[in-house]
Amino acid sequence: QVQLVESGGGLVQAGDSLRLSCAVSGRTSSTYLIGWFRQAPGKERIFVGSIIWDDSNRFYADSGKGRFTISRDNAKNTVFLEMNKLEPEDTAVYYCAAKFISDKDYRYWGRGTQVTVSS
Repeated sequence: QVQLVESGGGLVQAGDSLRLSCAVSGRTSSTYLIGWFRQAPGKERIFVGSIIWDDSNRFYADSGKGRFTISRDNAKNTVFLEMNKLEPEDTAVYYCAAKFISDKDYRYWGRGTQVTVSS
């Protein structure tokens, strides 16, 4: 079992930056992929980006390229999502999730943290 807890969300203005954290605990593995997702009101949850736990390879959805950066601190078992130049369209609940690289679907999910961007 793996537990994930997101934090760092809040209310910000357009153009601001915000850093979300995802604390990972339990039976972690070097072959895990930690992903960030978001779900805006009335919309489906979508992929934001991901990072391989052991080698820091990162993948980003087009919506976040150039504005979002994923990083990790293995000593603290924490993955970060740094978001810059936030837009009202970035308003959503942000989730982190974990899966083995070979899995199709993410196995473990956090409860999410709300990010609200005002115009």
